[in-house]
Amino acid sequence: MEMSITGSELGTSFACSPQTSSFSASTPPSSSKIRNGDFSLKSMRSKSSLSGITFRKTKDADSLGASQNILNHSGAGVLVKASASEQNGVPEDSPLVICFGEMLIDFVPTVAGLSLADAPAFKKAPGGAPANVAVGIARLGGKSAFIGKVGDDEFGYMLADILKKNNVDDGGMLFDKGARTALAFVTLRADGEREFMFFRNPSADMLLKESELNVDLIKKSKIFHYGSISLITDPCRSSHLAAMKIAKAAGAILSYDPNLRLPLWPSAEAARDGILSIWNEADIIKISEEEITFLTQGGDPYSDESALKLMHPNLKLLLVTEGQAGCRYYTKEFKGRVPGVKVEAIDTTGAGDAFVAGILSQLVKDFSLIKDEARLKEALKFANACGAIATTERGAIPALPDKKTVLEILRKH
Repeated sequence: MEMSITGSELGTSFACSPQTSSFSASTPPSSSKIRNGDFSLKSMRSKSSLSGITFRKTKDADSLGASQNILNHSGAGVLVKASASEQNGVPEDSPLVICFGEMLIDFVPTVAGLSLADAPAFKKAPGGAPANVAVGIARLGGKSAFIGKVGDDEFGYMLADILKKNNVDDGGMLFDKGARTALAFVTLRADGEREFMFFRNPSADMLLKESELNVDLIKKSKIFHYGSISLITDPCRSSHLAAMKIAKAAGAILSYDPNLRLPLWPSAEAARDGILSIWNEADIIKISEEEITFLTQGGDPYSDESALKLMHPNLKLLLVTEGQAGCRYYTKEFKGRVPGVKVEAIDTTGAGDAFVAGILSQLVKDFSLIKDEARLKEALKFANACGAIATTERGAIPALPDKKTVLEILRKH
């Protein structure tokens, strides 16, 4: 059901504020309405900008609370943005996972096993590791938010709309008028090697400034998750470091997935140094087999000895993903392996992010399970299933599973 609300129905007082072009919204300013699940608000025409509106409405016996950002955009009317306090049964006081970094468009070949040059066509799919994790957690029934910047362009609006449709809090998402949304072409060749080609010189995600961070949102996080791509250049690097500091000071658990993408770094040495520059800050780290070899400069990716070289005194959980084989885990008290879930894989893009979403969705509810090996192994089995399911469809976000699908495949294994 769609419902329209006018200014008088909101029952609030309007306060004028100066016109601004810096805004956070999930659709372009020319849109006639903003959707939030089944909730719809019509654009109101006005000559001035309006802000500071709050309201409560009851729909199907569920009380929805929202804060409004109403901004004047010349000739386009007033845009209303709504973020409901409860969506899809997720309570407002559920523990929050915030994912910081890049969101972009992945272009994936429609035919598997070919190089980028030989691919006849590509499927457009939303991606970006931190955004994938945020959507993955929301699909699993958790509460998540994304902080990052996209271009003030059609791809940027598409990505923001995808966050909204997947019930991810976009209160930390911004649009940049001076740069485009990042694009990435990715394929898995017949020899098993992945190819990447990126278009970001610079892209909007690289231009997030420290002054643009939503500090209040960051302080609400139970887990603050990030990668390494946001460390490559300033101003985003400085913003990343500042956000980590704010989250840690507020008591958040820091989660790090380096997500190595060598073509984006000036050199392999710069990548290694950049990734390791914040290594000792994390409470949780997830790495892949190839990242072990890269970070240890030639270490055996399958040996405990190599993995344990990457442990640090403050690290509570180190996870090593091994594709279909499953994962390994290391804590100060124990270590072990959890076998993978077998599926017919089509595209591995986003599988690691689905795994991260799976384990963080469990840890955010009860972080003490890292002290109980049996419970940790159950949580990792759940995460392995998330990663496996994500390989059964092309693209990252389109393939992320919901909790029902994960539980169904686990019942068969």
